[in-house]
Amino acid sequence: MRKFAILGLLLALELALVSCGSNTPPGVVRTTTSGNWEAQLVGGTGLGTGLNFVTTFTVTNTSGAGAAQLDITAFSFFNASPCFAVGVNPDDSFQNGTATLNVTSAGQVTGTMNYAVTSKAAGNVAAGNTLTLNSASPQGFTATFTGTTPTAGNINNGVVVGTWTLAGPCTGGANPQGTFVMCQASTTCTPPS
Repeated sequence: MRKFAILGLLLALELALVSCGSNTPPGVVRTTTSGNWEAQLVGGTGLGTGLNFVTTFTVTNTSGAGAAQLDITAFSFFNASPCFAVGVNPDDSFQNGTATLNVTSAGQVTGTMNYAVTSKAAGNVAAGNTLTLNSASPQGFTATFTGTTPTAGNINNGVVVGTWTLAGPCTGGANPQGTFVMCQASTTCTPPS
């Protein structure tokens, strides 16, 4: 009888552990985005207007949760500037950012993203110049969702729109600003209307 009680206890423990194996509650969708993103700064005046760049990052975000860190793996400015070194060396600046994404039942992704680049001292460039991109809320980040499982998938055709600001020694005390559009895996895109 004691053997059956121990066996029953072990079976109950195994069932409890198996039921705890998934931390994803029903209805929660994990989104992942990656690939090349190209940012074009438009409008505004001053030194920031020509600071177009390409970047590669991955972000995994649970729909409805808070902001998730961007894992930035590549970065390069297209244009020369007294504020930032130009080239493919990501060590010439610090890059960081976050994204908050939500997926609708129709497979549309909306959310927000911020991205910042801060210069390091390199050549004639001073440290501490910071270009900040902030998407408009709540639909500054739009994309389509392709699910690989009922609770996880990738986003495609991403577009981020919002405002940029530039601060630091190179601006001479002024804070240039304007708008931007950033597109996933596309050299041209149209901001959502």
